[in-house]
Amino acid sequence: MSKKAIERIQQMEERFDSLERMVRALEEALQEEGGLRENFGVLQEYMDSGQWLKDYEADEKGRIPKEIKRGVLSQDALYDLLTEAREILQKING
Repeated sequence: MSKKAIERIQQMEERFDSLERMVRALEEALQEEGGLRENFGVLQEYMDSGQWLKDYEADEKGRIPKEIKRGVLSQDALYDLLTEAREILQKING
């Protein structure tokens, strides 16, 4: 077998392995699609309902203990995550 043929097979094997990893990762992600939709909906409603703003203001006034994890109260982080999730859901829906 020629050196060129061996190199071609090795290159194709690398692409095969890469594609297989991607397909498995996407399959796993799609299995979690329902959770993605549910979490997106609940968080979007939380932000839109006015409750997020009340919680944010309470945090700004120091009413939420500092040991409580509250990344959801970061306006930019929540907005950016919701935007990214919306884009992903649009891609899934075609």
